[in-house]
Order: sequence, then C-alpha cells, then structure tokens
Amino acid sequence: MSTLPGGTWTLGDLTVTRFGYGAMQLAGPGVMGPPADREGALAVLREAVDLGITHIDTSDAYGPRVTNELIREALHPYPASLHIVTKVGATRDEQGGWPPARRPDDLRRQVHDNLDSLGLDVLDLVNLRLGNAEGPQAGSLAEAFETLAELQQEGLIRHLGVSNATEGQVAEARSIAPIVCVQNMYNLAHRHDDKLIDRLAADGVAYVPFFPLGGFTPLQSSALSAVAARLDAAPMSVALAWLLRRSPNILLIPGTSSTAHLRENIAGAGLALSPEDVTELDNIGLDSSPA
Repeated sequence: MSTLPGGTWTLGDLTVTRFGYGAMQLAGPGVMGPPADREGALAVLREAVDLGITHIDTSDAYGPRVTNELIREALHPYPASLHIVTKVGATRDEQGGWPPARRPDDLRRQVHDNLDSLGLDVLDLVNLRLGNAEGPQAGSLAEAFETLAELQQEGLIRHLGVSNATEGQVAEARSIAPIVCVQNMYNLAHRHDDKLIDRLAADGVAYVPFFPLGGFTPLQSSALSAVAARLDAAPMSVALAWLLRRSPNILLIPGTSSTAHLRENIAGAGLALSPEDVTELDNIGLDSSPA
C-alpha cells in the first residue's frame, strides 16, 4: 500500500498513487524548449519515483518532446509499477501557442510521437485534449475520440480519457468507448465541475484536476490564508490537502522543477484538515472567470 497521502486509485486495470506528478514544468519558459537545469529536472523525476509516485502526467507537446525525453532519460526502463499518462489533441507553434490538432491523421501521428519519445510500445493512458486556452469549448468529439478508440483496439493505447472537456463531451466520449479519467481545470476557487466529480466518483472514473494550485494565477483567498495560518502551513499545502479530501476519485498531479518543492507538496497534501477547516474551505466562492 502506498505511504503517499491519499493512497491509491485504479485506472481501469492500472493502480496508481492518488498523489502523482505533472511534468509540464520541466520544460523551459512557456513550456517551450529545454529546462535551465537539465540535471535538476532529471533529479526531480527520479525523486518522484523514489518517493513512491506511480502516476506521471506528460505530453509530447510539452517542449515539444522535452518532458517526454527527460522522462525517458531519467526513468527508462520503467518500473512495472510506474504508469505514464499522456495527452494528444494539440501541437505547438513558434509563438508558444497550442493550436488544436484533432484530425485522425494528427492524432495518429501524436500517439506514435509519444510512443517514440517515451520509448514505449503501448501507452498506458491517453487523454484527448479538447477546447483551447480559454477552457472547454462545446462541440462533438466523435471523430477524434473514435480515432483514439481505434488506436486502442490496435493495441497502442491501454486506456482513454478526456481533458479540458464539457460535461456533454464527457458523456459523448463514454458513449463511444470507456474512459478512466477526466482531466479538467479544478481547484478551491474554480469549482465548476463539482457535480461532474461526484457523478464520476459514483461510476469509478477518476477526476484529475490540472492547475490544482491555480496555475498561472495562484490561488488567493482570505479563507484559505486563515486556515493555513491556523495550521501553520502554506496556503498551497492546504489547497492540495483539500483536493484529496474533496473526493476519493481525485488524483493530484502538481508539477515542480525542484526536489525540495516536490517533498513539500507531498507533505502538504498529507495535512490533516478538521471538519471546521473543510467547511470554511468549501465555502470559498466560485471563480467564474476563465483561467
């Protein structure tokens, strides 16, 4: 059994630690180019596995290729217990943008690129990235998700998920093929998916919040600061602990390029919150602005 906070969750037939690691921050500024400290980036990945983390989130679009190649250099051949989750559906342009790339030939190429850069014959879990930088956008995902389902049938992908998706797109994806996770923006201040999280939990589907600490606009709340002060803890630690407490199907993938910060995140997620703390945090108002 994992000694990391939150224990484990099962994604299909893959058991992962609920406390995982998101590799996006290992790339350079704007998630473009190599890290300033390559050896430090490799050390963070090795430390994550040494600490018992068995869930690493990445994408060949990070860098591009940078984080996948770092993961391969640091950890290949991979421990049998380690499961790497990647995503497809967007590429990168020279300005650092994320133009959509969800046509069947785009997706097939991206899956093969992830296989190549990670040094794998099959990907454990692939999320289809939808929407854009402003958030989820309504529209059918059928053609794109059917392509991933075909790649799954061909043996190149074990499990499927969706990212940056509306509730309608989650339902549409599930009508095409089973999904094991939804990866959307969610944190203490951004609570639009509360009902979706509860429905997914009832069905045994994981919910993986990206930007669990606010992303490019760090969380700020007087209630969060007050609880953190009472616990003599950092506000970001309290925010992670609240997410693990929020629902058993929530999996955390906070990112960092520092081994010390990685250990701090793990310790923070393990904070014990009292019922009063949880009530106060639950009452933090929704942030309706796009992030």
